[in-house]
Amino acid sequence: EIDKLCLGGYCSRNCKSSYKFGRKVAKMLRDVRALKGDGVFEEVAAPAPESISVADERPTEPTVVGLQSQLEQVWRCLVQEPAAGIIGLYGMGGVGKTTLLTQINNKFVDNPTDFDYVIWVVVSKDLQLEKIQETIGKKIGLYTDSWKSKSLEEKAQDIFKTLSKKKFALLLDDLWERVDLKKIGVPLPKNSAVVFTTRFVDVCGGMEARRKFKVACLSDEDAWELFREKVGEETIESHHSIPQLAQTVAKECGGLPLALIIIGRAMAYKKTPEEWRYAIEVLRRSASEFAGLGKEVYSLLKFSYDCLPNDAIRSCFLYCCLYPEDYSIDKRDLIDCWMCEGFLEEDKFGTQNRGSHIVTTLVRACLLEEVEDDQVKMHDVVRDMALWITCEIEKEKEGFLVYAGSGLTEAPADVRGWEMGRRLSLMKNSIGNLPTVPTCPHLLTLFLNDNPLRTITGGFFQSMPCLTVLKMSDNIMLRQLPTGISKLVSLQLLDISYTSVTGLPEGLKALVNLKCLNLDWADELVEVPQQLLSNFSRLRVLRMFATGVGSYGRFSSRYVNVAEELLGLKYLEVLEITFRSFEAYQTFLSSQKLRSCTQALFLHEFCREESIGVADLADLEQLNTLYFRSCDWIKGLKIDYKDMVQKSRQPCVFRSLEEVTVDNCGNLKHLTFLVFAPNLKSISVRDCDDMEEIISAGEFDDIPEMTGIISSPFAKLQHLQLGGLGRLKSIYWKPLPLPRLKELTVVDCDSLEKLPLDSNSANGRRILIRGDEDWWRRLQWEDEATQNAFRLCFQSLDEL
Repeated sequence: EIDKLCLGGYCSRNCKSSYKFGRKVAKMLRDVRALKGDGVFEEVAAPAPESISVADERPTEPTVVGLQSQLEQVWRCLVQEPAAGIIGLYGMGGVGKTTLLTQINNKFVDNPTDFDYVIWVVVSKDLQLEKIQETIGKKIGLYTDSWKSKSLEEKAQDIFKTLSKKKFALLLDDLWERVDLKKIGVPLPKNSAVVFTTRFVDVCGGMEARRKFKVACLSDEDAWELFREKVGEETIESHHSIPQLAQTVAKECGGLPLALIIIGRAMAYKKTPEEWRYAIEVLRRSASEFAGLGKEVYSLLKFSYDCLPNDAIRSCFLYCCLYPEDYSIDKRDLIDCWMCEGFLEEDKFGTQNRGSHIVTTLVRACLLEEVEDDQVKMHDVVRDMALWITCEIEKEKEGFLVYAGSGLTEAPADVRGWEMGRRLSLMKNSIGNLPTVPTCPHLLTLFLNDNPLRTITGGFFQSMPCLTVLKMSDNIMLRQLPTGISKLVSLQLLDISYTSVTGLPEGLKALVNLKCLNLDWADELVEVPQQLLSNFSRLRVLRMFATGVGSYGRFSSRYVNVAEELLGLKYLEVLEITFRSFEAYQTFLSSQKLRSCTQALFLHEFCREESIGVADLADLEQLNTLYFRSCDWIKGLKIDYKDMVQKSRQPCVFRSLEEVTVDNCGNLKHLTFLVFAPNLKSISVRDCDDMEEIISAGEFDDIPEMTGIISSPFAKLQHLQLGGLGRLKSIYWKPLPLPRLKELTVVDCDSLEKLPLDSNSANGRRILIRGDEDWWRRLQWEDEATQNAFRLCFQSLDEL
């Protein structure tokens, strides 16, 4: 390059060549400076990137009352079980699910484990997979500007690659529906875990949770501890009356932590008894007026209501607030009401099945609680929320007037309320008479049940043209229906069960729209007008279980042929019926339609010397309850055991039978047919003079096919009551597992010296055995281990 220069090497002969060379030199100089810089080794390594903590601590209450036991249970699943898998925490809104999940998260901070990542994600109602991926990406170090621009599928691949090599716990808070973990990129956990919270137990199924834990409301003791903590000791101790008043306020919260916290904080500076008494009054009269409840508690709970699938199910839910606080609601009564209110679509599966599905939906949404198999209950705060919706949010639409359980001695005098209301509940009060004639042009629903009603003025119902549902059950003092009831031409449900009404007026024939008639345990009812039942051509539900059984022979001859009147009811879906003659029973058996819809059967005072064919009963596919009373002339229960063995292999034989009662049937010697009923929950046998065995071993001597059937009967039996059986020597000839037995009562059965129990019976659970002290002392046991196992289970009837 020097040779190309002129003027002593200072100028180029070719300007273009010189320019190129200059640029080349400049670049080389920059490279030299860079290399010199790299040669300075003041730092021998780059600083390490900031480490990522396994879990990020989240804010929570300093003390958490009532959750410690469940926290330990879930923690053991996570750190001690080899494959925790997917775990669901479910429960109603405000019960503490997020608090529990937060405690789990923070336990990872305080306790070293072999988990590499603990990832907290808030999901909520508006499910967005991209946001879940974003939160996970930030935690595991994937989140960059370039990563943000990737597609959902590409991000899922990156997350999957990272988490597949690590042990992680993914904590998902507030799921309202199934989250597809594969779409997010979360590998199905083997050694890892996914823990989520939800209000809906169905979500646990959708997420394929290996374990699920119900987060329940607090016990009275824990609720008081939490409430006292929020109010503060200074306020609690400020007046000698306040501790007791404060406990009353705490109980109004029904153990719901969110309500306890909100109300506790609101009462923190209320230091006079008057303020506390006023708070109790407000909570009982109109809880939504209490500071913070509507905004902070009811609004939160309302999300579950809003999330219900459709308006019909929402209406079914709101309907439950017509019942009193802390009231056990019979599922079948509830479904009857829903059907007649028009909430249930009529389809090929029947309204009863549709109603059962809705009950299950509400239970799984934690808006109702199951009390027993046949009852549900509304949590007090959930009920208050429902009343808040009906009386404030949707006041004009719903028109609810609820005075249930208010201690009223007479109907409210709010004339405008009667005129504008659509649903009125006066149930469970102390109302003895209804002397006035109200004007109720819009009233659809009237609950008068569970009162000491004696008289209802004749014109009481004359201004209720739209009334659809009328419940007057559990008025045990009520002996006569008012003549004006015939004016209720729109009525679809009439319930006078558990009353002392002696006869139905002829005017009831005007109620041609009736779909449900409930006369269960109206045991004084003896007068039923001829052709009355057949006149209800739209009837879907007829309940006449134990109707007239208290009349002791005083019975209208027209009622004897009741079965003939039922034959024309083509829409009938549910039948509960009482027969007092063998002829009526035979007519009933001849109808496949009646047999197919019978759920409860009461046979009372049969006066002919006949035998009842068990095979006829076994074919009643829906039969749930069977009752024999005062059938002294029944020779016995006729059984062809070989035929029954064949029938028992079919899925319909006694499959629905859960409750059997036999009362005052002197000629019966045993009830061996019960071994063919695999789902029995309750057996009651009383005052049967000739009864020697409940199940007779001798009946099977010549039938080897019976071996498999009788090997372990009563697998679902919960209650067994035996009374006044002087000749009874045996319940069963050998010990039984009885895995679900809860209670066994034996009274005046002096010949019964041994129970069918051994040390393994009842799964080692503590059951209750009631009886006389003398009988208990004489009892013989299988062995000493059996006696020791049940020694503490006895309760003397002498003490009751």
